[in-house]
Amino acid sequence: MPSTMKILIAYDGSAGADAALEDLGRAGLPDEAQVVVLAVADVWMPPPLLASEGGVEATFDEHVAAARARACAIAQQAVEEARALAVRASETIQALFPTWEVHAEACADSPAWGVIKKADEWEPDIVVVGSHDRSTLGRFLLGSVSHRVLTEARCTVRVARGHLAERTAPVRLVIGVDGSPGAEAAVGAVAQRLWRPGSEARIIVVLDRTLATTLGWQDTKGEEAQVREIVERAAEKVRAAGLVVSSIVKEGDPKRALVAEAEQWGADCIFVGARGLRRLERFLLGSVSAAVAARAHCSVEVVRSRPLAEKAERRAA
Repeated sequence: MPSTMKILIAYDGSAGADAALEDLGRAGLPDEAQVVVLAVADVWMPPPLLASEGGVEATFDEHVAAARARACAIAQQAVEEARALAVRASETIQALFPTWEVHAEACADSPAWGVIKKADEWEPDIVVVGSHDRSTLGRFLLGSVSHRVLTEARCTVRVARGHLAERTAPVRLVIGVDGSPGAEAAVGAVAQRLWRPGSEARIIVVLDRTLATTLGWQDTKGEEAQVREIVERAAEKVRAAGLVVSSIVKEGDPKRALVAEAEQWGADCIFVGARGLRRLERFLLGSVSAAVAARAHCSVEVVRSRPLAEKAERRAA
């Protein structure tokens, strides 16, 4: 993990967003981090009035200018209210993580796209969003758009949910693996974090037999050895991070099996890759990562590993 991690936190003042702040203490995040807390006011900010539009010969033009000024004032007030939310959240985070560098920002935009645009511009390592459907203030929507952020952002996204455990207590993590680069990135993310002593990780492979039968896959030779290799490779990396590791292989629908296992085991978070194996493989995972994030009772982190070449290209654009 880089010495300074970049974290973008979407905040809307809701109970779900506050729970996401508390969840940060159980995400294995580093002691050094650059953090931006972003609150998005769901309003339209009119463009500035051009000099050529300010003619005084037509009463209609005066009405348009006045209406635009009123809309701008309303939007600016909403942005300032959003900024106050972001400042409040940044103060909470700073108290929880005194060594982090925390900044508060606000903008006027569609909530999901405001967060996505900031992520594209700033290129954080992870975006953190809450999971509630509506905020307490009505105008600042976040939970209802967390799915869009999850699917559209180019980096790792953590959909955070609250829990009753102390933030200093050991955590339990479920890691879905399938041999894909996405799943390996999820394993790598867990292995690079800093976890409390006694924390546990359960590595899960879900074999979707129904899909295999539907697509006409018949040859199962070597499957057991392949699964064992996938699990052992993941376990070795995670164990090196000081986690107590267990593993399980299940048959069924991955989006249901992962959620059910996490709930039964009392997991604090599920880690999955953003994309799984191609359709010609037999244990699929990444295609259901959004479904896992939507259904889980605990936090879910969908890991994306952005290639360095892509980062450089985007910065140069």
